[in-house]
Amino acid sequence: MIRKFRLSACLLFTCLTPLLPAAEPVLLQERLKNLPFEMPDLSEPIFPDFTVRISDFGAKGDGMTLNTGAFAEAVSACVRAGGGTVVVPPGTWLTGPIRLESGVNLRLERGAVVQFSRNLSDFPFIAGLDGRSRRFIITPPLHACRARNVAITGEGIFDGAGEVWRYAKKIDMTDGQWKALAAFGGVVTADGEQWWPSREAMEGAATLEAIRRSGREPTLEECIRTKEFLRPNLLQFEECENVWIKGPTFRNSPKFHLVPSQCENVVIWNVKVFSPEYGQNTDGIDPRSCRNVAILDCIVDTGDDGICLKPAGVSDSQPPGPACANIVVDGCTVYKAHGGFVIGSESYGGVRNVMVRNCVFMDTDVGLRFKSARGRGGLVENVYFENIRMRGIRTDAILFDMYYSGGAPDAEAAKDLTVREAQPLTGLTPRYRDFFVKGVFCDGADRALVLNGLPEMPIRNMRLEDVTVLSRRGATIADAEGVLLKSCRIEPDSGPVLHVIQSRAINVTGGFYPADRGVFLRITGERSAGIRLKGVDFKGAEPVITADGGASSAAVSRE
Repeated sequence: MIRKFRLSACLLFTCLTPLLPAAEPVLLQERLKNLPFEMPDLSEPIFPDFTVRISDFGAKGDGMTLNTGAFAEAVSACVRAGGGTVVVPPGTWLTGPIRLESGVNLRLERGAVVQFSRNLSDFPFIAGLDGRSRRFIITPPLHACRARNVAITGEGIFDGAGEVWRYAKKIDMTDGQWKALAAFGGVVTADGEQWWPSREAMEGAATLEAIRRSGREPTLEECIRTKEFLRPNLLQFEECENVWIKGPTFRNSPKFHLVPSQCENVVIWNVKVFSPEYGQNTDGIDPRSCRNVAILDCIVDTGDDGICLKPAGVSDSQPPGPACANIVVDGCTVYKAHGGFVIGSESYGGVRNVMVRNCVFMDTDVGLRFKSARGRGGLVENVYFENIRMRGIRTDAILFDMYYSGGAPDAEAAKDLTVREAQPLTGLTPRYRDFFVKGVFCDGADRALVLNGLPEMPIRNMRLEDVTVLSRRGATIADAEGVLLKSCRIEPDSGPVLHVIQSRAINVTGGFYPADRGVFLRITGERSAGIRLKGVDFKGAEPVITADGGASSAAVSRE
């Protein structure tokens, strides 16, 4: 379907990336040193000395000519030659989907803009990227399947034309943005709170849910009728090995931006990701069931989670084990996003060995965000954080929530954490343990720390050292076991500084806590026990400790 309206400039996210000075070359292995786990060697793929330019195949960078065929021919030429580089020179190159193959490096020169088409018919439905799935998907603008040694490099820009796919919520937009959006087409819901690109898109969720309740998958014809609801990710690589993405900007995706899925040996380096703050489901970088991953020096500013691990199932080609393993996130900056670094909400595939260090999160809804729920959980362990700087966090600086229900961060933060009812353990009960947080500074948050575990499966073995948070409210620890706060500084505007709910073996050692916030420690619940305060100055706190909900102040020892 061809759009019959033009987009107002104020609706487009026009920050196309400042041109940054070239940095001194740094060896990848230097960036992956000094880890608390063994990281497999990662290296840049080597491509044959064969180069073609898309203009060699008739492509025109005039922003008007559709170049889908030229991109495909250029990739095929590299494949026939045994591998090589497809160069996209300066210009605006309009195109439909681009499929990359083994041994191909797609390199965008500075000044090149790959503009994906706003004509939805240029992105056909397919039976998965392998052509054999029982679920139809829209062809992603950039994609690869079971490719080895594949890369996207250079300093150009990929624009996903997400404005013709995404719905928007009035609450997330300024009055000017909303009025401009509603003026140029689409459909506004009866309550006036949402805009959709078409009625079919608006009704798509209900249509597909009714089909699936009948016990079958939608047919191709049914999917086509809900196409605008079933948005594609901007980049989706499935079951690939030795993936190298370095330099380009990805912006304005229909849905998630970068999604390597069930891939091994992935490097994402010096990549920029931008979407409007009101862009729904526009995650930045989402490794899904990937192993041996380095995400370095990236900048993300988007409408949903910034950098998010999604541990779902592994593929038949992957060895058994945790879905997400051996992952390093280093030197990244996340501006507006639902979460700076995130795991979840699905965690049933499992996570092991993650290091996040030297990162900055500015104005995100949550800083460090870990979300799961009964029926979607698995084992997440051995996760490390070092040298994280945060400012202007809208809800929680650090959040572990095993009751995630899919709402926006502010809605999720309003839940009552004192209501706890155990349920039977299952293979999909979230199990979060062995997290180590050191050297975190957060200037401004609503809540400093929230550990929201399950009665049947507490969050276990959390060590926080040298963590400083200036916040409106203090730290809440609910259904956790084995938590250490060592040399921390938590300064809420009002007390309690620490609220322990149905938790055991909570140790607070040294650190700085303000003396004029009223109650220092509140204990709730009869299962709360083994709370130890050592070297903590309570001078001026009145009262120091309160207990309610069946808890006893005898659960606390002071040294």
